[in-house]
Amino acid sequence: MGREELIRQIGLKKSMLCVGLDPVRSKMPAFLQEKEDGLFEFCKAIVEATAGYSVAVKPNLAFFEAEGVEGWKAFQKLCDYVNSEYPELLLIADAKRGDIGNTSMAYAKAFFEIYGCDAITVAPYMGSDSVKPFLEYTDRWTIVLGLTSNIGASDFEMKNLEGGMPLYKEVVHQVSNWGGPEQLMFVTGATQSAYLSELREMLPEYFFLVPGVGAQGGTVEEVCKSAITSFGGLLINASRSILYASSGEDFALAAANEAASLQSQMKGFL
Repeated sequence: MGREELIRQIGLKKSMLCVGLDPVRSKMPAFLQEKEDGLFEFCKAIVEATAGYSVAVKPNLAFFEAEGVEGWKAFQKLCDYVNSEYPELLLIADAKRGDIGNTSMAYAKAFFEIYGCDAITVAPYMGSDSVKPFLEYTDRWTIVLGLTSNIGASDFEMKNLEGGMPLYKEVVHQVSNWGGPEQLMFVTGATQSAYLSELREMLPEYFFLVPGVGAQGGTVEEVCKSAITSFGGLLINASRSILYASSGEDFALAAANEAASLQSQMKGFL
């Protein structure tokens, strides 16, 4: 999905919601926990329930990898399902890859060609040759870690370099020279709202993928006031607050209700 289509979907749905799929078997409804295909069935139901309120879906690879071979099979089925039934959703592989050139080329081929993802999250700290192989796929999105929502972001990302600029600003400045806003996004955590407006000033035309809304404490209001643009400019991710809105057989309905609530908040700012 290209930039123009993503902006169009945001306008149509009056939403910037990205639904994060972080499936933990022990937290799934009991009737799905023991099913061989339970991981896929759970995620499929969440996608079906929330597709009308969201513009993107973001499976987190760690939670599929933790299930071994069956987890990878579930991820493949999920990608095929989204691409077939909901092509209007931006499919983001939350993989946080980033390695030497040849390895990054293999990661890019895997997620863009084999799994058919529209986008992948990438760690930039090995430098340009670890990111540019992803950017060779000009019809896909490379989403680079900028300022993340975790507590440990202060360990490195927010450290000041010689001259006083924090590391995360130097990173996003450098990376923005490697590709344009039609194929690059940046991860900017919702719990870092105090810094979002500064990042928006630096990157007025780029989309931000914003995790941390809901269970991590970030709010739609804070994020939108800090970084919304005339074209939206945000993919606001919610995971646990949607996935585990209910642990019963009504889990999909509860997920839909939570997604609808978040979409309603976003509509006010759009």
